[in-house]
Amino acid sequence: MGKITASVDLPAAPDKVWAEFSNPSNFEKWLTIHTKWKGEVPAEFVQGAKVSEVVTMLGMPNTIEWTVDELDAPSKLAISGTGMAGVKVGFALSVEAADGGSTATIDAEFTGQMIVGALGKAVEKDGKKNLDESLAKFAELVG
Repeated sequence: MGKITASVDLPAAPDKVWAEFSNPSNFEKWLTIHTKWKGEVPAEFVQGAKVSEVVTMLGMPNTIEWTVDELDAPSKLAISGTGMAGVKVGFALSVEAADGGSTATIDAEFTGQMIVGALGKAVEKDGKKNLDESLAKFAELVG
């Protein structure tokens, strides 16, 4: 099991950050693990919606069938899904007001029989690197 958290402080108002952070059409601009959407790109996330995305970690593409578990605009989006070999993934995107701007945070969790030992550590390390890079790109997008 791997848990990863990454945050970035932004000079933009929470509403502006949320509009960019929760927009599926923007994922390709900043989310480094996002390879492509399968099927139609949702215009926006809605509670209970299902969507398929190809993500790439450790150089391996994996199709995740996501379900929107929680949507509390403009502060939190939680999605979960299952990919190859039964790997379960959960992502929570959150936005909070901070001094003069906002803090955007991504919490990710990976579980499954394959996410143990050395592979689990590799997934955590690669995931943390990707989330940090993603939030740096996101800061440029919102900046």
